[in-house]
Amino acid sequence: MKLLEISWGKALGFFAVLLAVIAAVLQHLENCEETIYTRMTHDLKTLAEDFRQKNKSCFILGASGETGKELLKEIVERKLFSKITLIGRRQLTFEDKAFENLVQEVVDFEKLDDYAAVFQGHDVGYCCLGTTKAKAGADGFIRVDHDYVLKSAELAKAGGCSHFNLESSKGADKTSGFLYLKVKGQVEADIEPLGFERFSIYRPAVLMVDRQESRPTEWFARKVLGPISSMFPTAMSIPIQSVTRAMVANTLIPAGEKVEILENKAIYDLGKDPEK
Repeated sequence: MKLLEISWGKALGFFAVLLAVIAAVLQHLENCEETIYTRMTHDLKTLAEDFRQKNKSCFILGASGETGKELLKEIVERKLFSKITLIGRRQLTFEDKAFENLVQEVVDFEKLDDYAAVFQGHDVGYCCLGTTKAKAGADGFIRVDHDYVLKSAELAKAGGCSHFNLESSKGADKTSGFLYLKVKGQVEADIEPLGFERFSIYRPAVLMVDRQESRPTEWFARKVLGPISSMFPTAMSIPIQSVTRAMVANTLIPAGEKVEILENKAIYDLGKDPEK
């Protein structure tokens, strides 16, 4: 009995130390990144009013996906653009009358050069295209997340788009040994030389969202990270609404760098102050 008590005591002590280490790591991840958005000084309401006066147009790639749907909703609610074009492989249906003035262009992503006209005449572009290796296979994943995205960016630049917004991923790195992160980093690097007046890259961590499609790994991660995110909201995850609010808010803020990368904490900080 005494040996059992000692064993339990050691086990409890080990887990206590382990939890303390995990908490310290999460605290470090939460606070290690300083961002210019931590103390937001921009008046987003005034910026939005000024932006509307410019009668700008935008397109959204990937509006049928989770981020794209939330982004479209955010843009429509704020009435920022005089024209909104959805570019995708199929026509989308909307019940809300707020979406009735959308322009929809159906394209074949395997033959995007044939649809160059679709990309002409837009001031701002948002790219939320993406799939998974599990769904499309390695080659299919590369084709969608790299080839389709890069070709769309090329056509957008040729069509006059000045501000291109790309949803990427935390940890994106073209030298990564992980295919997902390598492809995300490579497409970032390949778009940069196109020379947009402004190129904004968003690198969110695990998106907290209930997807319609089944992604078991992501589902498990959300279940594990859910409780953690309440205490450490930017360490390992982010609500999808924060991402889309940040993308829209960043569009309103005057450009700083020509190429800007917003990591997870910057996205979270910027996404906390929506103009409603």
